Formats: sequence, C-alpha cells, structure tokens
Amino acid sequence: MNNSSETREAWHPQNKHECEAILRELHEILASPHFCNSKRYPALLQYLVENTLAGKSELLKERTIGVEVFGRPPIYDTSADTVVRYTAGEVRKRLLLYYSESERSSNVRISLPAGSYIPEFHHAHNHPGESGDEAGSRAAHHAEGDDHSNQETGAPEVEAASSLAAAKGSFLPDKRTGATPDPALTRTSVFKKPRLWLSVAAMMAILAVAGLLWKYRAVPPQTAVDRFWEPVLRDQRTVMICTGSVVFAQNNFSGVHTAVRDNDYPFVSMQSAAAIAQISGLLERFGASPKLVASASIPLTELSEHSIILIGGYNNQWTLRLLQPLRFHFSPASIDSPDQAASITDQMHSESHLARDHSLPYSSADDYALVARFRNTTTDGWVVALAGLGRNGTEAAAQFATSPHYMQLLREQMGGDFSNHNVEAVLKVNVVDGKTGAPSILAVHVW
Repeated sequence: MNNSSETREAWHPQNKHECEAILRELHEILASPHFCNSKRYPALLQYLVENTLAGKSELLKERTIGVEVFGRPPIYDTSADTVVRYTAGEVRKRLLLYYSESERSSNVRISLPAGSYIPEFHHAHNHPGESGDEAGSRAAHHAEGDDHSNQETGAPEVEAASSLAAAKGSFLPDKRTGATPDPALTRTSVFKKPRLWLSVAAMMAILAVAGLLWKYRAVPPQTAVDRFWEPVLRDQRTVMICTGSVVFAQNNFSGVHTAVRDNDYPFVSMQSAAAIAQISGLLERFGASPKLVASASIPLTELSEHSIILIGGYNNQWTLRLLQPLRFHFSPASIDSPDQAASITDQMHSESHLARDHSLPYSSADDYALVARFRNTTTDGWVVALAGLGRNGTEAAAQFATSPHYMQLLREQMGGDFSNHNVEAVLKVNVVDGKTGAPSILAVHVW
C-alpha cells in the first residue's frame, strides 16, 4: 500500500510566477471570513506580503508600518500606541485559524512569525510512500550491512547476547578472565532496566494525574460574565471607557443637559461614577487597563484602536451614533426639549417607545436602559454600551453587565452561549427616591 506525506519548508520565491502564486494565496486569505469583515487586518497583511515580495523588508518596522498603514504621524509614541503590535498579533492568530479550518488544499502557505513583521512563505513537498516489498528489501539490505560491519570490526552484540543467554538460563564466560558470571547478578542486571522504566512511567503517570487535578481545581469554570466579556477583552491591553458628561439645566426634567466640547466644567452623576467604577474593576480583574475618556472630546480615530465601553445614553454622543443602526436604540432627541423625546425605540415596531413617566418626579419615575455588545464596522472593533434614558438606567446597566446572576439570565434568554454573537437587551429599572432598583429584562435581540 502506498502512502504519501507532506512537509512544508520555508520558501523564498525566485521568479514572477512564484510571486504570483503567493499573491493568489494572499487574495484567497483576504476573502475568507477571518479577514473580509475587517479593515485593519487585511491592510496590514497585504502591506507586509507585498513589501516582502518587492524586496523591501527593511520597511517592515513598527513605526514605518504605523505611518504607512494606520496613518500615524511619523513621531508617534509606539510604546503608548500599540496598534501595530495588536493588529499583527490578531493577523497571526487569524492566519492560524484560516489554515486550520480551511478545506482547500494549497501548495503555498503564508505565516507571520511571532516577534516579526516579515511574513514567511511555505511550499508543500509531497513524498510518495514506499511499498511493503520496498520497505522489506531496504530493511534486509540494512540488516545485511550491519552484520557485515560487525564481522569486520569484531564488535559482538554483547548486550543482546547476554540478554538472550540469560533468558535461556545459560551464561557466557568473560572473555578476558574466563570467569562465569554469577547467575543472580546476571538476572538482576537483566531485569533491573525494565523495573526502572516501569517505576519512571508510574511516577510520570502519577504526576500527570496530579497536574490535571490541580489544574481543574485551581481554574474555576467560566461564568456568564466571563463569556460575555471574553471577545471584547481578547488580546486587549487597554480598553476605552467612553463616558458622557453633563452640565446643570434646571428647566429640564432631569435637571441637566449634555455637555459639549465648549463647556468648561462638565461632570458625571454619582450613578455614572458608580458605573465607571464597576466596569473599571471588572476590566482590571480580567487584566486589562481601563482608559477613561470624555465622549465630548474624543475623536473617532482614537476610538478605532481599542474595544470601547460606552457609559451613558443621551449624555454620550457616541452612544447615540453607534447604536443608531441597531434594532433597539435611542430615539433622536429634540434640541429644544431633549427630555421630552428621550425614549428607546424598536426598529421592528416603530410605534413602540419606552420613556420615563413625566407626570412623576424624576426621582420616582422608572427608568429604561440598553445593554448591548456588538462588533461595529465603523470602529472595526467590539463595542459595549451600558446606557439608560437617565442616570439610574446607566447605573443599572453596569450592575447588570457585571453580575453573574443577570448575565446568566441573559444567556438563558438567548437560548445558548454568548460566543461571538451580537446581542442587545432592553431593561426596565425601578427608581425609588432617586435610588436605583433591580433591573428586569424586557426584550433581547441576537444576531
């Protein structure tokens, strides 16, 4: 029976035809689901491959890539802005996923070695397997050669002969002294090695079992909170917390209105501050560093580099903009009377609006909130929105997103695991004397 094996080795294209083969492979990769839904990852991989094929590997340095691919200024701080390192890590991971999941067979493969921005190209070599007769003939030839070699050198297989003699109950005399070995000692030497190996194998098995028991006892199972935040925090060292801010406006129902860039002293409410503290603590527990920014002053270019957590609804311009295409979103507020128009709208039922009861004092009217996790095409990254119509809703949304109990309820309503799905949840929040009560889920949408 003939078999074949495939090995891959680093390969440097030498002519136009071979370069074209690599470019065809590149285009197949960029068209795959691992790359086609992103802007940054295909741009980086294409730049690295094309410059390598053009013999311009000296350009493939972090600062140069940051300037040429991501539009950074020539003097930008590479230690603070890790867009190149992060994107390269993601490209490296997606290439591995592409080749592990791809059903097509290609003679060319592209990889990005760890710690390098210079891609490597690999070419497949098929080695046909030999038949059984060929293998037997080759083995016989080697055996004959070995025997001939032993005869010429006069070096007998002492260990094999001694083992065989011991197994038969006879013992070979020592050629130098003529003495016959003690049978007890010979039997000990014959059986000593197997016993030693058995002991070693048993010890290794015990250590392996102990290691597994320690591992599964030391690492607790993932909670629903872990699963919800996992795709957002994957490979992220710094996460943006983009919060809204307000200034006093006594004529409005809430007593405030949204701060803009020109306001000198905007502030956040105690409820929003509590939400920021809860999310910051969660990020640090997961090993990420929170970076707090004000929505009124942060440009889109900075939001495009990290996963984003939006705190606040109508006081956060980015919440209103990024949630607008989703099924559940905040209805546009009137400039003259933003509180009167503040509501959550369902695009599938445009007549349905959730709003606070303006016949009650603001401190007694129940609030509504959105908890959303979705991958946004504008920022090319994950976005989490924790936003209420008012400040009580925002606080409740943060409590909801950090609570194993509420996250488990959300996962059950989704009918399975969070995985990498986009999800929105609409919450109702009881408010008593200005204090935030327990949230309840009104609706869930998954896509």
